[in-house]
Amino acid sequence: MDTPITADEHFRRGEAALAVDDPAGALEHFRSAHRLEPGNPRNRSYLGLCLGLAERRFDRALELCRAAAKEEFFNPVLYQNLARVHLAFGFKAEGIRFLRRGLMIDPDNENIGEYLERLGQRRPPVLGFLRRRHPFNRCLGQLSRCRDLRRFGTRPAEGEI
Repeated sequence: MDTPITADEHFRRGEAALAVDDPAGALEHFRSAHRLEPGNPRNRSYLGLCLGLAERRFDRALELCRAAAKEEFFNPVLYQNLARVHLAFGFKAEGIRFLRRGLMIDPDNENIGEYLERLGQRRPPVLGFLRRRHPFNRCLGQLSRCRDLRRFGTRPAEGEI
């Protein structure tokens, strides 16, 4: 006699599938977990993340992740999932904003810290009173980057200046 799989077991299997970069496989487990426990924000958030990653359904993914983060606003992992959805669709600024929000809740969260580190941080514009895209800022920024590279003993690649 087979025992039915619980929502927690589906969740664990979904997490394992995500860990090996299989969002389509994870999606089925998170769907099942959400079906068994529809009121659980964690299940809703991961379902949204996988919908975004596997099926590229941005609107639905965003809706699920936002609702979960709103309901359980003290859980940094839900903000990380919301950020991952934004990043998967090219919204880097929004993604960084939600990662930082997650770090405000739990400053010691290593996963969020690693994500931010991988994304890198932009330097402030050379001339702060001008827009970042202004030609003066662009030119001076390239020159200062070139100078910094030479200071550390590396030469800029062709076309980097």
